[in-house]
Amino acid sequence: MKNQHQYLPETHRHALQAYINLLRLQNYSENTIDVYRNWFIYFLNHFNMKKPSTITKQDIMEFLLAFKKDMKWSATSQNQLISSVKFFYEKLLKHDREVYDLPRAQKPEQLPTVFAAEEVKAIIQCTENIKHKTVLCLAYAGGLRISELVNLKIADIDSKRMVITLRAAKGKKDRQIMLSETLLEILRKYFIEQKIKPKVWLFEGVNSVQYSVRSVGKIMDNAKLKAGITKKGSIHALRHSFATHLLESGTDLITIK
Repeated sequence: MKNQHQYLPETHRHALQAYINLLRLQNYSENTIDVYRNWFIYFLNHFNMKKPSTITKQDIMEFLLAFKKDMKWSATSQNQLISSVKFFYEKLLKHDREVYDLPRAQKPEQLPTVFAAEEVKAIIQCTENIKHKTVLCLAYAGGLRISELVNLKIADIDSKRMVITLRAAKGKKDRQIMLSETLLEILRKYFIEQKIKPKVWLFEGVNSVQYSVRSVGKIMDNAKLKAGITKKGSIHALRHSFATHLLESGTDLITIK
């Protein structure tokens, strides 16, 4: 779907821009904006001879049914496509809420990947770069999501109160996690050994640019490769692994939450 917007009629391009603007005004994440935009472009290309505001519910139903029949779509892609279309008509054009007679695909229930304690240890120990090692340690021992890792600022680490503040975490809400003595030691070692000191963000790339989600994902991929671990699981699996290890060691659920 990349660059498909270049071939849209002018009316469709205007609709797309208004669509993206509204997503940003409503504080959708950049990842969600990318997903919605790509599916909406696909939708607009299908109706490139019709003004978007004139596309009827019947048109949309036929489009969805044809898409489901002709393409291999997953539960995720089906739901994303429907949601992207509904956003345009219900949020941007202020149409009444519509229920399309096409059942939302049910996502298969899958248990999250959990690494054994020995695997987590191997992943972290094989990582020589101190910044990368710190990223992995925080993801595991802090139970952080990947978006929380890249959005961490130096000012969010409070060694006096022994807490880490996660700004606009899931649900756009701030939350705090405990800063353990072990994590504090790791962070201090990172600041001492890191040649180019971070200025604003806890983890920065070239020219003090905030680390990207993609960069953090690559850190995990490379660490697994070096550790010889073939089990599927992204850096998010470290978060699940930490919670599981706490539970297995006898920590109660309320404390884990």
